[in-house]
Amino acid sequence: VQLQASGGGLVQAGGSLRLSCAASGRTVSSYAMGWSRQTLGKERELVATVSRTGGRTYYAEPVKGRLTISRDNAKNTMYLQMNSLKPEDTAVYYCAADLSGYMSSDNFTPDYWGQGTLVTVSS
Repeated sequence: VQLQASGGGLVQAGGSLRLSCAASGRTVSSYAMGWSRQTLGKERELVATVSRTGGRTYYAEPVKGRLTISRDNAKNTMYLQMNSLKPEDTAVYYCAADLSGYMSSDNFTPDYWGQGTLVTVSS
């Protein structure tokens, strides 16, 4: 499976971005998927995950109510709608897929990672 993240860019605080993660190589409908982010000098942190069907989601506390994860299995693509962005959301965002289907912060263990897309939020 190859994952290609896109949609990052520069946005002012309070603005919005929509990230996409396109999968190729095989269908990802049997994978739980998620987004993580990383800033320089910090560990990668899990931001959000979505179940195989898209019916269940998980969000890290700092992004609840502002970010929305979704997927379209027919397009083999996952999304992250980012609203009310804050400077502290600035990071490289990575998409990932976990074949086990687990999606909680404790057991989401990706088998595949995308290359990352940079989100910069200016104050």
